[in-house]
Amino acid sequence: MAETVEELTVSYEDDGVETIKELDKKVLTKGAWATVIYRYQEWNRAKSEYSEDKYTIRRYQKREGAYQQKSKFNISSAKQAKEIIAALQEWTQED
Repeated sequence: MAETVEELTVSYEDDGVETIKELDKKVLTKGAWATVIYRYQEWNRAKSEYSEDKYTIRRYQKREGAYQQKSKFNISSAKQAKEIIAALQEWTQED
């Protein structure tokens, strides 16, 4: 269990293989509730290669000194990420 936001990760290893490889992360909020966005790749056993970049936003709650994941939203492709960015840019530029 992670005690600090900096320790949080989506990296995962199964039978000695890093099946989820974290490439980067940005901490969006800290505190009792933390929000983190990750860029990662998944290992494809059949092809013996990593996937294209994927993205996930995770919300964590700190309880009893450790962060616990409470929710997540997976962004499955660069195309979907760009559509989310475009919508947010449009909304945040409104007067």
